[in-house]
Amino acid sequence: MRNMLLKVENIVVYYDKILALDNVSIEVDKGEVVAVIGRNGAGKTTLLRSIMGLVKPKSGKIVFREIDLTNHPPWIRARLRIGYVPEGRRLLPYLTVEENLLLGAYTIKDKEKIAERLEFVYNLFPRLRERRKQLAGTLSGGEAQMLAIGRGLMVDPLILLMDEPSMGLAPKIVDEVFKTISKLKAEGSTILLVEQNVKKALEVAERVYLLDTGRIVLHATADEAKKDPRIKKIYLGG
Repeated sequence: MRNMLLKVENIVVYYDKILALDNVSIEVDKGEVVAVIGRNGAGKTTLLRSIMGLVKPKSGKIVFREIDLTNHPPWIRARLRIGYVPEGRRLLPYLTVEENLLLGAYTIKDKEKIAERLEFVYNLFPRLRERRKQLAGTLSGGEAQMLAIGRGLMVDPLILLMDEPSMGLAPKIVDEVFKTISKLKAEGSTILLVEQNVKKALEVAERVYLLDTGRIVLHATADEAKKDPRIKKIYLGG
């Protein structure tokens, strides 16, 4: 029996007069990892920004736990425990690691809960505990990505939106990032993953949507997607 957490229904998004998303629909069930793949400019980041309320659709609906969020501001979505790891990390470089993490918990009023989430993140990323008093701007690329993921986890998300978590990272660090995603998945986390490293995305996802110039052109299980000729040729080098 399905337990649907997020449903995006036929959203249309424009940037000025440029159509970015054209009747895009996706669904994410509780406890699954769903990947959205596609070329640069396909609309993947716009989709996540729409779900977070950072971009307003011209039409369509975004429903989370049966609540229509389409016209709600981003802070309401954070309060409803939608976590977000943006493309490019968007850390505050002159704040410490711990201060950046605490910003991720700004909707939580319970100090014990905040301490509990900090401990969760530090256990997941021991390097962040070591560097908790260090300025975020002095971290390596891999450490900065850990911090961005950790900040997204501070809200104790019911769903975590991850936008290109492997971007700009060395292959060894990419492996670490995806080990973290696999660990979160094993613990029952729900993740909507936008990722250009299609091979890695298909290793952790149950289902995949392929976006092309703002439209969903494929929806398949990860195993089906690996065999799809378009994905094999363009993204997997086969």
